[in-house]
Amino acid sequence: MSSPQVRTPTLQSNKMKKDESFLVKLGGTLVRKKKAKEVNDLQEEGKNAINAPMSPTPITLDPEETLLEENEERTMIDKASREDPKYIELKKVLIDWINEVLVEERIIVKSLKHDLYDGQVLQKLLETLANCKLNVAEVTQSEIAQKQKLQTVLEKVQDLLRPQGWPIRWTMDAIHGKNTAAILHLLVALAMHFCAPIRLPEHVSVQVVVVKKREGLLHTSYVTEELTTTTEMMMGKFERDAFDTLFDHAPDKLSVVKKSLITFVNKHLNKLNLEVTELETQFADGVYLVLLMGLLENYFIPLHHFYLTPEGFDQKVHNISFAFELMEDGGLKKPKARPEDIVNLDLKSTLRVLYNLFTKYKNVE
Repeated sequence: MSSPQVRTPTLQSNKMKKDESFLVKLGGTLVRKKKAKEVNDLQEEGKNAINAPMSPTPITLDPEETLLEENEERTMIDKASREDPKYIELKKVLIDWINEVLVEERIIVKSLKHDLYDGQVLQKLLETLANCKLNVAEVTQSEIAQKQKLQTVLEKVQDLLRPQGWPIRWTMDAIHGKNTAAILHLLVALAMHFCAPIRLPEHVSVQVVVVKKREGLLHTSYVTEELTTTTEMMMGKFERDAFDTLFDHAPDKLSVVKKSLITFVNKHLNKLNLEVTELETQFADGVYLVLLMGLLENYFIPLHHFYLTPEGFDQKVHNISFAFELMEDGGLKKPKARPEDIVNLDLKSTLRVLYNLFTKYKNVE
């Protein structure tokens, strides 16, 4: 019977050292791989951070917006733009304006997209603003009849806007297709052309998503559209008059014009022991303008018709709008300047209004 082998401490020690050496190597390899992965992950994260802003924001399409025929294309404003406060304000201001214009027609617009696409409301709006009558059917039920009416309305709009060089950024198909961006482009142009007594929010842009179905798949592209710029720039498309020339090419003569108008208004306001030294600031609340109209037309204006000490933007706009009504009652055309611009200290608008008064009443004592 053979005796069992006995492992000496030396042999065991050598075996343990080999095992430890293997584990150390293995551990070092794992650590290096882990560090390499961390570096790669960090580099990838940095790459994504750089490229992310350049990629379009993912959009969520409503189910009804995906029901397209082959090669059919649909345009819509993306969700983020629809939730922008300035975009929401723009729609509200325009809806309120339309309802104010059409109050006697007993028409109430709640949705630009659903209430204006068939041409019915646009017809009434244009007829009221332009004081004209369009040769179209009053009631249109079929899609063909709606498009015919809408085309007639838009042709009239284009006839009005073409001389001012306003870009036509809508089509009959876009309006009838309930393209909100196209409808807004149209309404902004009408509001500017007819000097609507509203204040449109400036620099409103939206991201428009164009969805097209090809070979059964939906393909999207993105376009940023500017709905409004500054009021001055938009109004400039329609109002190129002597004051534009004065401001652009002869600013040295501006002080002469201001001095003449100050002399004119003080000639009358001095009767109430009032004096003007700064046209843009002292007429901004509308009080002096209302009082001046009473003096020029030689009548007393009851104090309950306007705010003698207006507080806030709306009360100032009320005063200037009331003064404009007095001017029209006196035989003057409705001022092209907007009350909101005068309240906002727009000198050119203030000069336009005062100069119209000067040309009619300069000989009034």
